[in-house]
Amino acid sequence: MTNAGRIARVFKVLSVETRVEMLEMLRSRSLCVNALAKSLGITPAAVSQHLRILRDADLVQAEKKGYFVHYRVNAEALARLKRDADRFLTHEDA
Repeated sequence: MTNAGRIARVFKVLSVETRVEMLEMLRSRSLCVNALAKSLGITPAAVSQHLRILRDADLVQAEKKGYFVHYRVNAEALARLKRDADRFLTHEDA
């Protein structure tokens, strides 16, 4: 995937407010689906759908802890997004 394609894909994923809220929550600590659902006031099924999209975009990672799966932000992916966005948004003479 080209750099432009990767940026466009991530921006599309982040165009949904709930997903941005989820990432903000997951930046401070890992959480399971039920904890996210309760905090966001949406169903666990809706959280799972959003998490699938965030996982597909490599923005969150899953880790099984006992009977539950906890999700956390993929810091490397966010750093890469920041670098890509900075390059995209900053005019640089060639």
